Amino acid sequence: MGVSSTTPHLLRAARGEVVDRPPVWMMRQAGRYMKAYRDLREKYPSFRDRSEIPDVAIEVSLQPWRAFQPDGVILFSDIVTPLPGLGIDMDIAEGKGPIIHSPLRTQEQIDRLHPLEPEASLPFIKTILQTLRSEVGNKSTVLGFVGAPWTLAAYAVEGKGSKTYSIIKNMAFSDPIILHQLLAKLADAIAIYARYQIDSGAQVVQMFDSWAGQLSPQDYDTFALPYQQRVFQQVKQTHPDTPLILLVSGSAGVLERMAQSGADIVSVDWAVDMADARARLGKQVKVQGNLDPGVLFGSRQFIRDRILDTVRKAGNWGHILNLGHGVLPETPEENVAFFFETAKELNLAGVKA
Repeated sequence: MGVSSTTPHLLRAARGEVVDRPPVWMMRQAGRYMKAYRDLREKYPSFRDRSEIPDVAIEVSLQPWRAFQPDGVILFSDIVTPLPGLGIDMDIAEGKGPIIHSPLRTQEQIDRLHPLEPEASLPFIKTILQTLRSEVGNKSTVLGFVGAPWTLAAYAVEGKGSKTYSIIKNMAFSDPIILHQLLAKLADAIAIYARYQIDSGAQVVQMFDSWAGQLSPQDYDTFALPYQQRVFQQVKQTHPDTPLILLVSGSAGVLERMAQSGADIVSVDWAVDMADARARLGKQVKVQGNLDPGVLFGSRQFIRDRILDTVRKAGNWGHILNLGHGVLPETPEENVAFFFETAKELNLAGVKA
C-alpha cells in the first residue's frame, strides 16, 4: 500500500499501528434510518435485488459514505448471500430476514451440497467491491462481509431466524455427526468467499457469528469456535495481511473464546464494559465497539459522553469505534451524523485513560 500516509486510517489501526484517533464506522450504517435508503427500497423492494444488483448495492453502500464519511465502508450484503452457490435455495423477506425453502435436516441433503465457486455464483460481489475501492480511494477502508459457519448452519437447518434455536440444537445434541459435516462444508465455503472478497478489493473482512451467543460456552467450543478457526486459518494462509474481525451477538460469556478464533479484532457488544473487555481479552487483541445503539436516541451531550467513555476505556491502541450491534431503524439521522463528527474530532492524546 505504500507509506502509511496513503494507507486508510481504519486499515492502519486494524493492523496495529498507533493512530491519533480511533477509526469509526457503524454496523448497519446503510439502512432504514436513512431516508435515501428508504427511497431506494421503494424502487427496489427485494433485498436480494438491493444487495445483488451491482449498481444498487454500490449506491446503498455509498449512501452513508457520502453522508458521514465513515472510516469504513462495508459491502451491503447479507450473511446468507453465498448459500445458493452451495445449493441452498433462499430468499430474504423484508423485515423478517432469510428464508431457507428446504431446510437441511438429512444426511442426503448435506451430501448434495457442492463447493462454492464465487466467480460463477457471486460475480456481482467482485463488481461491487472493486467499484467501492475506486470510489473511496484511500479516504476510507472497504470492509468485506461474511457469515460464520454456526450462524449459517442455524439458518440452513432452522429454515429462518429463531428465538429458541431448538431445531439446530436438537441436531447438535442428538445427531452431531451430520451437523459437523455441514459446519465443515460451510467453513470451507466461507473461507473461499472471504478470499474472493479480499481479491476483489476488501481490505478488512468482518465475520458475523450472530447466533453463536445462543450457545453455552462448552457448546461454543464444539460447534462455533473450531469452525471460526477453520475459516480464519484458511484465509490467513493466503492473505496473512488482511485484518479479520469477529462479531458474536450476546458475546459476554464467550469473549475469551473469541480471542482464540484467529480473528485480529474482536467486536464487543454493550453488555460488557470496554475496560473489562480489554482486561479479559488481553493486550494483544484489538477490539471494536461497543456503544449501545440506543445511545443514539440520547442528547448530543449524552452521545458525546458515551463515546468518550468507550474510547478512554479502550485505550490508545487497537480500537475501532463502533456500536455494539447495528444502528436501529428509528435512529435520527442527525444523531448518526453527530456520532461521526464527534468521533472524528477526537484526539487520543487529549483523551485521558
